[in-house]
Amino acid sequence: MNKYGKFAQETWKMTAPSQYALIPDPDEWFRKLGEEAMNQVGELQYQIAGPDPEGETYLQKVGRLNASRMQAEEIVRAEMLTPDVMEAEGDDETEEDEVDRQRRELREAFKAIAQTQRELLDAYRNQEMDQNYQR
Repeated sequence: MNKYGKFAQETWKMTAPSQYALIPDPDEWFRKLGEEAMNQVGELQYQIAGPDPEGETYLQKVGRLNASRMQAEEIVRAEMLTPDVMEAEGDDETEEDEVDRQRRELREAFKAIAQTQRELLDAYRNQEMDQNYQR
């Protein structure tokens, strides 16, 4: 199992234990989820990084690719690997309801930030492509 599957499995164990218990073969399920997440990170990383800018040095490229990979991993963790606590554990009132609500709000905020980052990167790439065509 890769690091994404392990992350998801541990997260589900802690935040959604009753739903985790319903998974017939957790190791296989999280192994497959980890592989799917790895593929998504790979695709998203290159979408975020975009084409190589003209005049980019080797170190700049390494930095850009590393940053895009970290962004892709954050997005995939939030969207694929973290269970929705309220769906997973039901609507029973517990002393952890406030913490669960705050986690959901943070997850939604991270998703909104990631979406905004993607939109800004797309706009930046389009602007750079327009400038390159004008040269």
